[in-house]
Amino acid sequence: MDLFSPSWAALRATVAELPDQDFEQPSGCTGWLVRDLVCHLIIDAQDILITLATPTEAEPTVNAVTYWHVDDQPPTGEDPLDALTVRLAAAYEEPHLLKFHLDDVGSAAGRAAELADPGARVSTRDEVLTVGDYLTAYVLEWTLHHLDLIAYLPNAADPPPEGLARSRALLEQIADAAFPASFTDQDTLLVGTGRRAPTDAETAELGELAAKLPFVVG
Repeated sequence: MDLFSPSWAALRATVAELPDQDFEQPSGCTGWLVRDLVCHLIIDAQDILITLATPTEAEPTVNAVTYWHVDDQPPTGEDPLDALTVRLAAAYEEPHLLKFHLDDVGSAAGRAAELADPGARVSTRDEVLTVGDYLTAYVLEWTLHHLDLIAYLPNAADPPPEGLARSRALLEQIADAAFPASFTDQDTLLVGTGRRAPTDAETAELGELAAKLPFVVG
């Protein structure tokens, strides 16, 4: 949970520093430009606020690891919700409006997370989990989307190393698989989730694990 705030703050700061032309560049999310991804982050921030305002006394059904499900099919960009995000992003017209909305709603989500009781229970996606587990799960979300944001932007800042390390650990738990120690945390996340194909050398190091890739988490 302690990594939620710095991971989220770093992602928002990176968006805030992007020049306008970068919003028209592709992102690491199939079918989305950077502007579409930023619009998705606004929706994510709204989801954080909604979830933290949805307490429950029910017993937890998932934790930070089991909150995620694994699909073996990478996204195609043709999902109706993905297409809706593209239309919403286009409606903003100007990058500064996207930046403003992300800063506004994103800051509120960050403050709500810092004020929340980590032991409290909340409900989301028809599941129940503690606030601590919910915010820990989102470290993976922020880190992966930070990598998506900078996929074609070589001058943009990388995600915080602590968030990368925690996200790698979460992915390995979600997938019930350990990646080679020679893989950096960033390469583990990119290759493990199908954001890039492994090199021949990486495939050799992965061994039998290579046949199980990618682990598409959502």
